[in-house]
Amino acid sequence: MKKLILATALTLSATAGFADSHGNKYVMSAPLNGQVFIMAQDHMSLYTFANDEAGVSNCYGECATNWPPAILPADTDMPESYTLIERSDGQMQIAYKGQPLYLFIGDSAVGDINGDGRGGVWALARPE
Repeated sequence: MKKLILATALTLSATAGFADSHGNKYVMSAPLNGQVFIMAQDHMSLYTFANDEAGVSNCYGECATNWPPAILPADTDMPESYTLIERSDGQMQIAYKGQPLYLFIGDSAVGDINGDGRGGVWALARPE
């Protein structure tokens, strides 16, 4: 299983940060190009899926291949507004205010937001 390491793209101030029980440091959002949005492993953008329900991911199979879920170890202590939800395969997916978070395979460089607005159901995850 590939661990998700959350970090900012430019070591700028973040809106939420924490460490898991293994001492790994995570940062949940960062400003980039005048926008504030949640970022993930290798500084990639995270997205929400309109077809999800609060605390429930509905993205599996081909959907999860194109939109990999943001996964963390189950024992990760999450900051306020962030939770871990259990997927049907037992993995723990990061959720922001109940909305499961995903990466997009079409993003290949720091700051890419190619998934924003896709199919009218994918949106860049933005902290409020």
